[in-house]
Amino acid sequence: MSLKEQTYSVLVVSASEKFNQALPEVLPVSTFFPISGVSDVSAAKRAVSERSFDFIIINSPLPDDNGVRFAIDTVSYYNTVVLFLSKAEQYSDAYDKLAEHGVFLLQKPLSKSVFQIASGWLVSARERIRKTEKKTLSIEEKMNEIRVVNRAKWLLISEVKMTEPDAHRYIEKQAMDRCVPRRQVAEEIVKTYG
Repeated sequence: MSLKEQTYSVLVVSASEKFNQALPEVLPVSTFFPISGVSDVSAAKRAVSERSFDFIIINSPLPDDNGVRFAIDTVSYYNTVVLFLSKAEQYSDAYDKLAEHGVFLLQKPLSKSVFQIASGWLVSARERIRKTEKKTLSIEEKMNEIRVVNRAKWLLISEVKMTEPDAHRYIEKQAMDRCVPRRQVAEEIVKTYG
């Protein structure tokens, strides 16, 4: 799927009506959908616990908190890209706390063009996370296959009295002869002897 066809879910954490009303101009629905909005960190925490978002935009300060801890927690525990908007006088402090965690920061006030450039950064970062998620899933699947095959080998060793090399060869040969994955052969052995 090309990036032009991709859509990204967004959570906007902002108590500013002016900012919230300007968002549809800079976040087109063709790319950013759905866009959910909350006005404080407590509501944002609830929203994140209920569903995942590709992006979270935090317009600091908020009525109940500045949002720094929420931004750090979000990028630490979820595969979400966070953009933190800070007033000029708090930008340096926010940068010191957030940049090392991979949170994107922009200083307010910001122009439409700067916000659009930043949205491109968010898309790039999210796609990189998406690729990493796929690699991680692939590695986890391979590790699970190795675990099942090893369990099957040990069952053949203990129940059928094969040696480890013989058990390995048996699983490989069965898979080749039957044109099935090693995992399927191993799962059948585990069912039979497990």
